[in-house]
Amino acid sequence: MIRKAKIENGIVEGLPAADRRITAFLGIPFAAPPLGELRWKAPQPAKDWDGVLEAYKFAPISMQAVPGLSKTDIYTREWNVDPEIPMSEDCLYLNVWTPAEDPEQRLPVFVWYFGGGLQVGNTVEMEFNGERIARRGIVVVTVNYRLNVFGFLAHPELTSENPDFPANFGNLDQKFGTEWVKRNIYAFGGDPDNITIGGQSAGGGSVLTQLTSPLNKGLFQKAIIQSGSMLGAYSGFGPGRTNKLSDAEKLGEDFFNHLGVKTLAEARALDAVYIRDKFLTYECQWGIWGTVIDGNYIPDNPMDLILKNKRHMVPLLMGHTSSEFLSVPDVSNFEELKALAEKKFGKRADEFLALCKTGDIKETISKSTFSPIELSIRAAFKRLAEIENAPSNYYYIFDADIPGWDNPGTFHSVDIWFFFETLGVCWRPFVGRHYDLARQMCNYWSNFIKNGNPNGLDADGTPMADWKQFAESESPMIFRDKPFMGDASYQSSLMKFLVDYYLK
Repeated sequence: MIRKAKIENGIVEGLPAADRRITAFLGIPFAAPPLGELRWKAPQPAKDWDGVLEAYKFAPISMQAVPGLSKTDIYTREWNVDPEIPMSEDCLYLNVWTPAEDPEQRLPVFVWYFGGGLQVGNTVEMEFNGERIARRGIVVVTVNYRLNVFGFLAHPELTSENPDFPANFGNLDQKFGTEWVKRNIYAFGGDPDNITIGGQSAGGGSVLTQLTSPLNKGLFQKAIIQSGSMLGAYSGFGPGRTNKLSDAEKLGEDFFNHLGVKTLAEARALDAVYIRDKFLTYECQWGIWGTVIDGNYIPDNPMDLILKNKRHMVPLLMGHTSSEFLSVPDVSNFEELKALAEKKFGKRADEFLALCKTGDIKETISKSTFSPIELSIRAAFKRLAEIENAPSNYYYIFDADIPGWDNPGTFHSVDIWFFFETLGVCWRPFVGRHYDLARQMCNYWSNFIKNGNPNGLDADGTPMADWKQFAESESPMIFRDKPFMGDASYQSSLMKFLVDYYLK
């Protein structure tokens, strides 16, 4: 087992994981602390250290709302449970789980970006333990990054200071961490030429960002996007949006007024806790601090680039849960629905209305419900099919029954417990079929990370259900009690219409 590793900044020592065949290296600095003059700057290299760095515990989480305080929020019940967790602006650290016995093994590598709307989240969350994936012969890395106003502020002074990288510091942290992996992962037995990046929710959106940035050529070989891409049909929609730099700069100027400062130097001199608390009282839509089109690192909205096939052509696995973020038109009668359709779909409004209309407006509205994530995935993969020698592409829907007194359904993010195979630390009363499903999902993900194809054998040597590429079937793999391939019935007539609308 590799218990010590010599990397570019010095020697680092890890500890045996619960499975002593795995070594966990926790809290390795991959960049300089983004403090003082480095606040709101692109990440800079970490400094060397003497002796052995003891990577025995997680580093502090990024500045954000204190987790674990809400008594009603499902995510507090699920994993944001500890209000005493250490938090600091000095947060640019990553964690490595490796099963390698020596550095020459060159095992495939999985780099994970956590979710949380780019406002909250951390690598310390219980569900992100990389040990179970590592047991399948993979080096797992989880990368922390700056969040909210610390990671995504824009301001005219920042643009003047560094026109190439004026914003998107959290996404740049992800990129910088992945570049660190490419340079150093060999010391942990990983293959720098077989890297898969993955993420869920805002982490999946971050993968989308990295996938479409022209500055990332050759950085990774595969990508996994879970619940991280969206296309709206009835209005501008949520996490898929990307701000214009000029708009984000105006927001930054207004936030400086909220802080009570006039200049960037004054803002950089403020205490981080003060900035966090002012951010939490800022009267602005939740999630407004996010990815910005800067014309260099982020040349355009990532989803728009995906639909133009302007992305790194690597194998892609994408999916979502069956009941998250369903989109319903905000109307109360048929005339309002007709007006919305005419505004959105123009000459094709009658076609849309014919798909939805019944004698009952409630049923009509119900029939017009769709998944914005499903729409984005189907549109992206259909567009990809138009080019020759397209990389492999796999689509899934997570539809398992989720136990618990709250009867939550397949809520956003619940699938993380399964493909990380970390059900054992969840409070929910999972039973045998859930653990069987988690084992197989972890198998599928691990196989894809290894070679771009999720198919293979289960732990007992029997073949798992064959997961066909989207290009072959236009159908998803369904993860219910057992995995099985869906068929044409898993695409509604409305969804076919919406995909066709977006691609014309």
